[in-house]
Amino acid sequence: MQEAAFTNNAEWLKGAGDASDVVMSSRVRLARNIAGFPFTPQASRIDRSQILEACKSRILSMQTSPPTRFMWVDLHKVQREDRDLLVERQLMSRQHARGKLSTGQGGLDEPRGVAVLVPDERISIMVNEEDHIRLQTIKSGLALGECLREANDLDDLIECGIDYAFHPRFGYLTACPTNVGTGLRLSVMLHLPGLKLTGEIDKVRRAAHDMGLAVRGFYGEGSESPGEFYQISNQTTLGKSDEMILREMEREIIPRVVGYERAARKNLITNRREQVEDQIWRSLGTLRYARMMKTEEAMQLLSLVRLGAITGLLHDINIDQVHALLLSTQPTHLQRTIGRVLTQQQRRHERASLIRSKLSGVEPTQPRTRSDAPDEC
Repeated sequence: MQEAAFTNNAEWLKGAGDASDVVMSSRVRLARNIAGFPFTPQASRIDRSQILEACKSRILSMQTSPPTRFMWVDLHKVQREDRDLLVERQLMSRQHARGKLSTGQGGLDEPRGVAVLVPDERISIMVNEEDHIRLQTIKSGLALGECLREANDLDDLIECGIDYAFHPRFGYLTACPTNVGTGLRLSVMLHLPGLKLTGEIDKVRRAAHDMGLAVRGFYGEGSESPGEFYQISNQTTLGKSDEMILREMEREIIPRVVGYERAARKNLITNRREQVEDQIWRSLGTLRYARMMKTEEAMQLLSLVRLGAITGLLHDINIDQVHALLLSTQPTHLQRTIGRVLTQQQRRHERASLIRSKLSGVEPTQPRTRSDAPDEC
């Protein structure tokens, strides 16, 4: 795999766009299948090989305007670290990396691939995941409308050379019934430390569930949410148009969650400023001086430093550097930076060393005086 293609920070960590103080990124995913073939979980290995070659040929031969370049990766032919790198960069799912089908069959040698638009990585196309084609577009900030337009344009180009499985009544046919119809999944990655610190994050989870939304972790389905990074997405598409789903997510649901998080942050600064400042500065101090660091701990501490930088409780913090560390401290990225395979103990040591080198030299602002501060510690 061409390592040079992944030297820049990922699109979803640029920290730009609307509501980027809360919304890390927006993602649109389209699920499509080729007419005449069984869905991936039921397809034979010969079928999956033919699907792979048909999709690869079409994707690499597409003429786009302006011209674009896709890098193709045959996942069954590359090393584990190459697959893990793509997962860490949010370019494909963990399930696709493992090659496991929903039936429990399959494995690392299953014929499957992914195409990545380089160098900005805002588009990736998984082939032979749960559906034959999983096309995704991703942008920083709240930009679901832009992502959807780009995804639809690319989808039309692919369909010019591939006959999709489509039913005049039900719409696009997919392996999972909840995706039948538009095959559209809209999702945003949100940074919600304020709601976590105020104890209101469970209310948001329950409200999302009541509205038929899925709340997932940092790497999607089945993953945790270290650092209070959550993905919220629609779950069903049948009976709804693209425009309806987009309007609900981009104009109603996500702005409401963003408003809750901003209100929680304001509440913390107004009513619990010293406690929050203490947590944030302790996090920065640990990052600057620790000699060993786990991935989850790094993300949790970087999350609080990001909160401090955005709310103005920390000064002279390069937020782009914080975003870059969220990615570069992931296990595979860390090993690529060091240039060799590391043991778990070595990774913890090198992760702490990398963070120290990036966050050194940050000085605290002048402390506020408190005449009513208690004497006891």
